[in-house]
Amino acid sequence: MITFKDLGINNSYIKALKELQIKTPTAIQEKTIPVLIDSHVDFVGLAQTGTGKTAAYGLPALNEIDPQSALVQTLILSPTRELVQQIKQQLFKFTKYQTDKIFVEAVYGGEKIEKQIQRLQRPTHIVVATPGRLIDLIEKGTLNLRSIKTVILDEADEMLSMGFKDDLDFILDTTSENRQTLLFSATMSKEVRSISKRFMNDANEITVEKLNSGSKNVEHHIYNVSSRDKYATLKRISDFNPEIYGIVFCRTRRETKDIASKFINDGYSADAIHGDLSQSQRDDVMSRFRDKTIQMLIATDVAARGLDVNSLTHVINYSLPDDPEVYTHRSGRTGRAGNKGISVVISNSRESRKIKSIENKSQIKFLKMDVTSGKDICSKQLFKLIEKIEKVKVDEKQISPFLPDIYEKLNWLSREDLIKHFVSAEFNKFLDYYNKSKDVKNENKRNDKGDNRKPFNERFSNRDSFINFSINIGRKNGVSPIELISLVNRALKSNEIEIGGIDIRESYTIFEIDGSIKNDLIKFDLDIPDHYFSISILR
Repeated sequence: MITFKDLGINNSYIKALKELQIKTPTAIQEKTIPVLIDSHVDFVGLAQTGTGKTAAYGLPALNEIDPQSALVQTLILSPTRELVQQIKQQLFKFTKYQTDKIFVEAVYGGEKIEKQIQRLQRPTHIVVATPGRLIDLIEKGTLNLRSIKTVILDEADEMLSMGFKDDLDFILDTTSENRQTLLFSATMSKEVRSISKRFMNDANEITVEKLNSGSKNVEHHIYNVSSRDKYATLKRISDFNPEIYGIVFCRTRRETKDIASKFINDGYSADAIHGDLSQSQRDDVMSRFRDKTIQMLIATDVAARGLDVNSLTHVINYSLPDDPEVYTHRSGRTGRAGNKGISVVISNSRESRKIKSIENKSQIKFLKMDVTSGKDICSKQLFKLIEKIEKVKVDEKQISPFLPDIYEKLNWLSREDLIKHFVSAEFNKFLDYYNKSKDVKNENKRNDKGDNRKPFNERFSNRDSFINFSINIGRKNGVSPIELISLVNRALKSNEIEIGGIDIRESYTIFEIDGSIKNDLIKFDLDIPDHYFSISILR
């Protein structure tokens, strides 16, 4: 077995790594460190997020620093504030036992630039930065990059996808031509390849595992349900996994806020992260999620960029991405550091082509799952509660003054009745919900051969009480099933309106609803900004 000592890492760094529970090199570290240690070659490392890239480039970079010089010697570029902060913290931890201190500074948007300028006036050996803020500092004359020996582009594909190409070109043109350039990316896109060709000389290139392949530590589960049952399915997945710690990915900012609001109102330890939050609000949510004060984070792909957490148990795709690579990136957030993880898709039959595309391109196989019954969920939750009670530490000294009164108050109850009362007090609300809720059934497979679909009335429920409605908004207006359901519930001031089939076309949508409330729905002025619409009954 290869050790960090075998790779040429000095003892002070090895001691710090052990303290961080990093005992053996990962694949990317094993392949990268020997090439970079005590060398000045350009290098491209292709590996998924969470494989240990920071240590792979960070340890050799630290090894090259001259602590006696006050000049900035290494520049690390990363796409987001969160990643910049994480890299700085990790490098700081690596240097804990160094005799000659190496100083790392982080610069990013969202913090007053004056504070960062002030900090950079102190001796600084390594700067970790987002591209935009770095350019601000260059233009102010605060930071001279000509002394830089090594430039490291971390998550290069993310930086390019976020529109930083021109920024990277400017920054690299500003540095010395004799610099060493290291590029790390999850994928080798055309844009990444272009950067490597233009700014790197005869770069060594290594790939860890096949790009875009799914992690061996991740199981991929799919629940095929109707659109109206997606949220109920999400609830049941969460309830059946009491120790769940995960991210729920939504397609839009609006969907993110809607699902998070429902989740929180239903009593779950959850919060959302989206573009409407201020930086301080975003930092607060991220901090609570990392501390596990929040069990479930509801987010879009853009909002979740930069979040790097190793202990996620689940990644849940409430909405599927259009690009299979994005699914691979999402699922790669769980199953890290040797842990097992589960990537869940809550889908419907109309998304079967997307599922096949993901399976083919990511080389994975989805396990088709049945939505857990209310009875099984209650059983799981109940025994989790009992297990928790069993493990509670009893402080006799602290509670003894209160025990006589408690015994007297409860002496009329038998042992069995006392257990029943206690469990009921803790569990009645949960039991009531699932006693009143119908189990979620898998959606029947639909004919997916182009437009050869059955008429709407044949494809959905034939319940006599249901009436087909038409509304003149559709796909071109960005309508989704969850948004339509939300609109109807808001119109009728209820969260329990039963909606049948939903058929979203290009410029209109057909949906089923109980005929007894048709008049209330027709009268309501739906809140859709900048759009005149009408609702009509289909005879």
